[in-house]
Amino acid sequence: MSTLLTLLYPWVSLLSIILSTITINIVSTTPTYNNNIPRLSAFLRDSKTEPQTLSQDFQIFFFNQTLDHFNYGPESYAIFKQKYVINSKYWGGPNVFSPIFVYFGAESPLDDGQITYSAGIINDNAAHFKALLIYIEHRYYGESIPFGTFDEVMNSVTIRGYFNSAQALADYAEIIVYVKEEFAAQESPVIVFGGSYGGMLASWFRLKYPHIALGALASSAPILNFDGISPENTFPVGVTKDFKEASESCYQAIRNSWFEIDNVASQQNGLSILSQRFKTCSPLGYSYELKNYLEDMYSKAAQYDGPPTYPVTQICSGIDGAPEGTDILGRIFAGVIARIGNTTCYINDIGNPTSQTSGDTNGPQTTDETGVGWGWQVCSEMVTPMGQGSDDTMFQPRPFNATNFINDCKSKYGVTPRPHWVTTYYGGHDIKLVLQRFASNIIFSNGLRDPFSGAGILEDISDTILAIYTAEGSHCLDMVLAQQSDPYWLVNQRQIEIQTIEGWIRKYVADVNAFRK
Repeated sequence: MSTLLTLLYPWVSLLSIILSTITINIVSTTPTYNNNIPRLSAFLRDSKTEPQTLSQDFQIFFFNQTLDHFNYGPESYAIFKQKYVINSKYWGGPNVFSPIFVYFGAESPLDDGQITYSAGIINDNAAHFKALLIYIEHRYYGESIPFGTFDEVMNSVTIRGYFNSAQALADYAEIIVYVKEEFAAQESPVIVFGGSYGGMLASWFRLKYPHIALGALASSAPILNFDGISPENTFPVGVTKDFKEASESCYQAIRNSWFEIDNVASQQNGLSILSQRFKTCSPLGYSYELKNYLEDMYSKAAQYDGPPTYPVTQICSGIDGAPEGTDILGRIFAGVIARIGNTTCYINDIGNPTSQTSGDTNGPQTTDETGVGWGWQVCSEMVTPMGQGSDDTMFQPRPFNATNFINDCKSKYGVTPRPHWVTTYYGGHDIKLVLQRFASNIIFSNGLRDPFSGAGILEDISDTILAIYTAEGSHCLDMVLAQQSDPYWLVNQRQIEIQTIEGWIRKYVADVNAFRK
């Protein structure tokens, strides 16, 4: 009986903590400060990225994961189920040093679409490398939520505290080591892959766990977006650059539209007029609903401005192609239709994906799992100040207000953000000087049309820490499933990345053989 009680104690203790701390409601319908920090999602939903049914080559498993890797209190030993997926179809076996490719899930569920499309680069190259493929879901997303439903966990001030990047990296390490043991593949080299926030995790994993990962491909990873390293206007300046390069007249129309929206809104029945002009799904309560929607649409269009749709060009074609004599608001609405398509209503029907910018319901009132989860991460450690001045972008002035941001986070989650922790724990300041002295085998890939690229690594740090980018590329484009229609520059970028990884593996095998002699 005493042994049983010892085993149960962490669970009983943890359950009491959960029940006693579900006190803060994180979903609010009251208009609050919009901190204007976009999500870092590696890809947007469309017909290609909707979840596809996995073939039998993909096997789903659940690992008994430790809640807290960095504490030895009884409750830290509690276990939750963490999802991971394995594809061993092309695995060449450990005797020939066949590599293990690991895709790091990030701030969304690890669904079939993410495995088949977003992680396309490892799927496309598995046969060539005879690689074992592993895909790991990030803790607190999808089916990897500790102890209850997502809402219960996110409302627990204690359990929510284990939701951070350091714990996630330790999760990945535990699963990789376990799978290597299961496949008797202790000497098989591991390459980790991630896009956007997942790309940051991949680069940080190589730095924190070099004994586990031989190398990392970090796609569109804005690791310099913290602690004042990059200017707070880096992202909106990048969005503006994309639109201005696409069409000067389109850029000017957008730039002038904010004044016109405010002017109409200030009139009697102005919000009703705007609701009619933009065919909103429900009447506008505030002009910022419309402005936030448009800013979000333009930002995502720039972030994912790649083939085959090129959304910036789509929007500008609508704005510039409006009939002669169309006023500014009419031209802006034509851009919305060009991007979203014809539908019954637009702007503020969160329950209807067709009214959103790409099926993504991120916004001031979002309550979806990814939006809430990323909101917590931004308010705790992923503090990336973002704002714009009076004349540096096509948007209205909105400098980052640290006081409002902190108060908003305290109101939602009861915590004060730690803006310096990421650079303290992972580094970032003087990154070239620091990394060239001890780090190796990291590819930082970017597409310069992605506004986040301005906070990424855009020049080689050493012979083995490489910046591989394309002028025409967009957010995480090199990571996704290859298409026959892919432009030559994208094909070349992927080829360079794969050749670099081949070089890492060749050197590793040579080193192992040399040590055996």
